[in-house]
Amino acid sequence: MRSNRFVWVLLLFLPSLPCFTQDSHPPNPTDINPPISDADEARARMTHEMEKRAAKERVAALKNDTEKLLKLSVELKSYVDKSDENVLSLTVIKKAEEIEKLAKSVKDKMKGSN
Repeated sequence: MRSNRFVWVLLLFLPSLPCFTQDSHPPNPTDINPPISDADEARARMTHEMEKRAAKERVAALKNDTEKLLKLSVELKSYVDKSDENVLSLTVIKKAEEIEKLAKSVKDKMKGSN
C-alpha cells in the first residue's frame, strides 16, 4: 500500500520537475538573432545596388518617354492646326491614341509598377 502511494506521488510530481530545472533567465538577444555573416552583408549590398540601378533605369526611361510624349503632343497640335472643321485626319486619331498609351506607360512607371 505504501509503495502504491509512493508511485502515485512520484507520478504527480514527475511532470513538474522540468519546470524547476529550467533556467529562469530571459534569452540573450544574440541567441535569437544570429550574427550577420559576410555572405548576408554581400547579398544585402548587392540587392541595394540592384535597386539603385533599377531606379536609375526607371528615371531614364521616364525622361525618354516624357520627351517622346512632348514630341507627339507637338505633332498632334500641328496636325490639328492643319485640319479644318470638316476634316479630322486619321493621323490625328492615331497620334492621340499613341499619346494616350505613352501617357499611361509614364503614369505606371511613376507609380513604380515596372
